Amino acid sequence: MFSDTVEGMDIKDTARPLDGAGVSAFLRSLPAKPLLLGLGEARHFVGELGELRNQIFRHLVEHEGYRSFAIESDCLRGLVVDDYITTGAGTLDDVMESGFSHAFGASPANRELVRWMRAYNEEHDEKLRFFGFDGPLEYWAESPRQALTGLYALLDGPLPCTMETLDALLGPDDRWTNEATVMDPSQSIGRSADARRLRILADDLVALLDTQVPRLSVKDRERAALYARTAVGLLRYHSWMADTSPARIMRLSALRDAMMAANLRAVAGQGSALVFCHNLHLQRDKSSMRIGDLPVEWWSAGAITEAHLGDRYAFLASAFGTVGDDTPPPDTVEGILSTLPWDRSLIDARRLAEAITKPAPRVSHDFRYFPLDPARLDMIDGVVFLKQAVKLG
Repeated sequence: MFSDTVEGMDIKDTARPLDGAGVSAFLRSLPAKPLLLGLGEARHFVGELGELRNQIFRHLVEHEGYRSFAIESDCLRGLVVDDYITTGAGTLDDVMESGFSHAFGASPANRELVRWMRAYNEEHDEKLRFFGFDGPLEYWAESPRQALTGLYALLDGPLPCTMETLDALLGPDDRWTNEATVMDPSQSIGRSADARRLRILADDLVALLDTQVPRLSVKDRERAALYARTAVGLLRYHSWMADTSPARIMRLSALRDAMMAANLRAVAGQGSALVFCHNLHLQRDKSSMRIGDLPVEWWSAGAITEAHLGDRYAFLASAFGTVGDDTPPPDTVEGILSTLPWDRSLIDARRLAEAITKPAPRVSHDFRYFPLDPARLDMIDGVVFLKQAVKLG
């Protein structure tokens, strides 16, 4: 059955059914227990993957000692979710509305995850934690106001400026969040006199934080560090929003992934965590795109994270067989995996790379689905494979 694609190995020898026992067996096969286990999305808003992710996280909490969950969402908004699951502050409806970016709060699977984490914490002394690890940005960016004023409020005098000075330099938030800057750098205020002054003040505030760490509680220390790296990161990002050189898009993309990676290192400091994010951000190699005729490359958050954590970082890429009405050709990786006897499988990606010979690249009719790259299977630890993805958002 597999003679055209397998050299001496049945494809089933590389895979197991995806259940709790399979997840634990996979973790035991790794060279070290990962501090960060990345579960990638081949496509955002796939209901079946969100439901499966929740099952995997529950198993990791109950059987593998995991205590944190991190998602590709605004790191500052994530504080709202974390406060809710740890203390019960707010209501579930309000948290789903204000605690997520990128419309992720509308996901039924995310709602169920937050509900379950809160219920778990009500019954256990050792609390679960929730983190957003994306910056407050995508290609446009938020105002640095929340990060700068939040950091300022946690510090003690003498401070490098007054809050009134900070507020005046920030000005109205809508001059920072102008989405026209995505296509028109001249619309950005990122290199204005006010922005340059704010970058100096941000540096002074971060330096002051380093001198005051001993006086802060553990919670305030964690929050101040988040505010500090977010303020600096946002001001850098806004500066490059104003750039007119060919390097602009590459630098913006690289800065976003670098902010993600910095947040992930902070998450790792809290203990083992499941990280849920698009495959392209969690991969171990460079991300790439074309802007017209210009190729653009930058190191992904996963590559940066592995450079710091080594084998304490592991990456499971997701892939789907049929996506909506789009069925993979039989000679693609997804087509080959569709012959497995299980609806949900966990595959050793490096053994898979050895087992299949020259599969064809898949071209998906769903532009939001990113197929597996056959040439990069050996850079993935495992593949979470669903034969069908029907619940598409």
